[in-house]
Amino acid sequence: MFSLRPVRPDDESFLFRLYASTRQEEISAWGWNQAQQEAFLRMQYNAQRRWYDVAYAGAEHRLILANNRENDEPIGRIMVQRDKGTIELVDISLLPEHRNRGIGTALLGELIEESRKSQATVRLQVLRNNAGAIRLYQRLDFATVSEDEMRHHMEWRR
Repeated sequence: MFSLRPVRPDDESFLFRLYASTRQEEISAWGWNQAQQEAFLRMQYNAQRRWYDVAYAGAEHRLILANNRENDEPIGRIMVQRDKGTIELVDISLLPEHRNRGIGTALLGELIEESRKSQATVRLQVLRNNAGAIRLYQRLDFATVSEDEMRHHMEWRR
């Protein structure tokens, strides 16, 4: 069971840890020591955060929480920008130990249902090397509408 809540300033350390978890496999192969990896990840995280703040200033940015009996534990985030006729999934990520449990599928299903009701197109970008996410999006009937060197640009149309 999970829930969502708006991101708060005190979530910053979790958001960095989450970001780092999405890049760990990639940068581990570079042979850098731990300090070099962390410095690089912090630089990249801060650049992404600044870009999102500018490019997606009106986006809904929420933490994904695992609902436990004792407390709600942050396990991921979802960021969605809504414009007339478009629902853009800016970012969705989960800590590795919470992937492949249906959480992403459920959240995407909610966006698809919203798009059916509002007649909007759901758009997203996914890194070409993120095979797991690409499989998920294809399984949910997202289609690649264009690509560049780094990303697939995908849509789900009503």
